[in-house]
Amino acid sequence: MAPTPEGSEDALLPDFPRGPLHAYRARASFSWKELALFWEGEEILRLKKTIFSALENDPLFAHPRGRNLSLEQYRELTFRRVKRLFEYDLPSDLLQNPLKLLALVNCLGMYDWSLATKIILHALIFVSAIYLSGLERHFKYIPKVFSMEVFGCLALTELSHGSNTRAIRTTAHYDPATEEFVLHSPDFEAAKFWIGNMGKTATHAVVFAQLYTPGGQCHGLHSFVVQIRDPKTLLPMPGVMVGDIGRKLGQNGLDNGFAMFHKVRIPLENLLNRTGDVTPEGAYVTCFKDDRQRFGASLGSLSAGRVSIVSMSVTNLKLAVCIALRFSATRRQFGPTDGEEIPVLEYQLQQWRLLPYLAAAYALDHFSKTLFLDLMQLQQGLLSDDRSARQAELSREIHALASAGKPLASWTAQRGIQECREACGGHGYLDVNRLGDLRDDNDPNCTYEGDNNVLLQQTSNYLLSLLEQGGPGGTHFESPLKSLNFLEAYPAILHQRFEVASLQDCLDSAVPLAAYEWLVGYLLRESHQKLNQEKKSGSSDFEARNNSQVYCCRSLALAFLELTVVRRFHEHTHQPGLPPPLQAPLRRLSALYGLWSLSQHMALLYRGGYCSGERAGKLMESAVLELCAQLKDDAVALVDVIAPPDFILDSPIGRADGELYKNLWAAVLQGSSVLERTSWWPEFARKPVVGHLRSQL
Repeated sequence: MAPTPEGSEDALLPDFPRGPLHAYRARASFSWKELALFWEGEEILRLKKTIFSALENDPLFAHPRGRNLSLEQYRELTFRRVKRLFEYDLPSDLLQNPLKLLALVNCLGMYDWSLATKIILHALIFVSAIYLSGLERHFKYIPKVFSMEVFGCLALTELSHGSNTRAIRTTAHYDPATEEFVLHSPDFEAAKFWIGNMGKTATHAVVFAQLYTPGGQCHGLHSFVVQIRDPKTLLPMPGVMVGDIGRKLGQNGLDNGFAMFHKVRIPLENLLNRTGDVTPEGAYVTCFKDDRQRFGASLGSLSAGRVSIVSMSVTNLKLAVCIALRFSATRRQFGPTDGEEIPVLEYQLQQWRLLPYLAAAYALDHFSKTLFLDLMQLQQGLLSDDRSARQAELSREIHALASAGKPLASWTAQRGIQECREACGGHGYLDVNRLGDLRDDNDPNCTYEGDNNVLLQQTSNYLLSLLEQGGPGGTHFESPLKSLNFLEAYPAILHQRFEVASLQDCLDSAVPLAAYEWLVGYLLRESHQKLNQEKKSGSSDFEARNNSQVYCCRSLALAFLELTVVRRFHEHTHQPGLPPPLQAPLRRLSALYGLWSLSQHMALLYRGGYCSGERAGKLMESAVLELCAQLKDDAVALVDVIAPPDFILDSPIGRADGELYKNLWAAVLQGSSVLERTSWWPEFARKPVVGHLRSQL
């Protein structure tokens, strides 16, 4: 991909065509170009422009993404597009600049998630699993990935087990006589299932299996590099049954598959042995004294997948709000007089429906970038064999943030896309406007790499474990990323109360930030007490945790992550380096996201005594509406900052020129066979004979 020529801001961020959206753009309180440069940075903007231009100018990437194609055709087209991407001259510093890597993934996802996910699984997830779990002897696979001599996937999930990874049933028995592992699926329920790329194209897989040494001792889940197909013929290797699981609700350009192994022999060196190894004689060795630590380290690649899903979900939300807000700014319905119709964005109800999701897109986008950088810091420590206490705590903290971050981001996107679909009325239901595809392509984010509700238990368990570790001096809350430090004031924090004097004071994101700190402290206490009550009543630890999820632990995990997002966005929008013209719109977005998210917990705020009387609730509601009103004139400019080019957005009602009806009418007329008589028209001429088919009963 040739870089875009150096030049002025206008060359990097050209003006939008004048049209129906110009009125809103002219009313914006800031320069969208200045915000784009602040939000992304010039280097990332140039990379994105290069990627988008390459896709738009390459005939292989002409739309449709998969529209009107058979499953086989869509899979073939997606694979050919993956090959083409490797033929481009990708920037050499992608691995040195994590945000560039993230930008590349999101640019491809904006175009088509089948394509993006396929290349992520092959070039990022498969490679990361080898790089982080293996040693130098395994790195021979990495250059073959980028030359596509091998095509990779990650095989963890089985037909009968997903979230409960400890119960995975595929086995790997070590045979010292041949220095090989015998990989075996005991029955069809142990088949690897839902594995992206495995259906038709993967030649190699990182397979997770229970490792057994001679004598029958099981050492838990370990990962192995396994060849599943011949790269020259794509036929299965001996002992491997591999296939495709079929059409899904979305992302059908990606071939999800299954595999069973019948006593497949693989060499000892194929064990990814950074966390645990087997000697040629069959002795198991590991540097970890605690098996739980080894198990957590062996699944480190899953945190990378969950952090990626946070960013993928945010990307989907950004696309949806771009479409819905541009539509809302040009769609005119009703008005104060019979002869005057106004844009539906002028209605308070439409603002209340959409602008909080615009704020969420910005807040979660910032969170996803910072969490990705945190993950890179963790992985650098893993590669340098850092076994310090700080590194172990950083791993736990990122695991907790990723385990709740994926649910929050994917559910927010799920709800937001649906709201955007409905806010566009009937036109939002039209396939060509893309909101249906966004909804379906986002849906798996809620379940893969861990079911959202199950993942939240990882985060609540992490928080509750901190209380249980309290010593003579009390519990010490401090973490490498400082996401827990506010709890140093626990339990005194529970004495705080909502004390906002006026509506103006409530328009500051410091207000929801303080409320969230109290809320997390309150839910931590409630969850801890609930667990203890269950145990005192005779429940086992398993039963106690199971009976404490609804209303307690689940809410605790979500509130903690919402607090983290609010805090990071608040700090970002109040930093000294924020240009003055951008302070008002970004701080309004920060306050709106915080108050809107907090409004879902009003019952808890009152029940726990943080709020009392009707004034507090009314003040927060009024603040949300006031912030929506203040952001209304900036909405189109805020969308312009995060919107991709029209070719990538691929939505007639969301195009940058705002010519809503011209674009939609043209798209309809360009559809296949829209003006042709149907091929089965003679059926219309043959009328039914009423009552001809009498009951034979």
